[in-house]
Amino acid sequence: MASIKNTEKTFTLNTGAKIPAIGLGTWQSKPNEVRDAVKTALQKGYRHIDTALAYENEHEVGQGIKDSGVPRSEIWVTTKLDNTWHHRVTEGIDSSLKSLDMDYVDLYLIHWPSSTDPEDTKKHLPNWDFVKTWQEMQKLPATGKVKNIGVSNFGIKNLEKLLNDPTCTIVPAVNQIELHPNNPSPKLVAFNKEKGIHCTGYSCLGSTNSPLYKDPTLLKLAENKGKTPQQVLLMWGIQKGWSVIPKSVNKERIEKNFELDGWDLTSDEVHQLDNLKDRFKVCGDGWLPVKVFFGDDE
Repeated sequence: MASIKNTEKTFTLNTGAKIPAIGLGTWQSKPNEVRDAVKTALQKGYRHIDTALAYENEHEVGQGIKDSGVPRSEIWVTTKLDNTWHHRVTEGIDSSLKSLDMDYVDLYLIHWPSSTDPEDTKKHLPNWDFVKTWQEMQKLPATGKVKNIGVSNFGIKNLEKLLNDPTCTIVPAVNQIELHPNNPSPKLVAFNKEKGIHCTGYSCLGSTNSPLYKDPTLLKLAENKGKTPQQVLLMWGIQKGWSVIPKSVNKERIEKNFELDGWDLTSDEVHQLDNLKDRFKVCGDGWLPVKVFFGDDE
């Protein structure tokens, strides 16, 4: 068992690139905390950092990477195009690279399948949609600013719309979606896999004050393993075949979340977590001008 090295595990994307299985998420991280969190994570051994223009923390993420002393070439950096920038993809990536103080990112995602009107965020742009955004995204790898492109929060319906469009010449490398035992999305995960699209699970710990932490099955399983519930949830995701990006700004938790070497879950333990009955989503779509979740993921 000691030979299991989950902290060095990678998943190979449809481009041939290798994405580290464990990353640090930075959504909802407060100003001044992100920089230290990124530095702590990288010095602990993380090699995958996830951010987004919408998080308004790319500058601090870039600073934390520099502070860590880890060479940029050893780090996988993901950022995302914000909804109000869908018709300005070049400006979007340039803004992110300037904030991060980097020449390129490893992965650039369409954050949501909603081309929101920057003049009125309750409205969708009348003459634009994510298919047009993807046409612009497809031009980025050739510029050297982006190594891989993908999507986030795309369900089966929107993925089919994108993939079936004749202008779609590059299959997304990644679909970053909410994944935890109370939102396991088996149909969507299977659809992604069938199309050669890797899943990254966000809110993989169920997010802040998660009901998961009251789940008796999870708590008992963690206690029996001598592990934290968070470690068990991360291991479940990795063994299910997706990369995980737990968010924390707490030094001890960042380090604990990375202690995943030398053990794993049995098939029975994975099965127990697969069969938790409760359901909840951390991220809905009520704040968007269009519906993006259609209940087709399970």
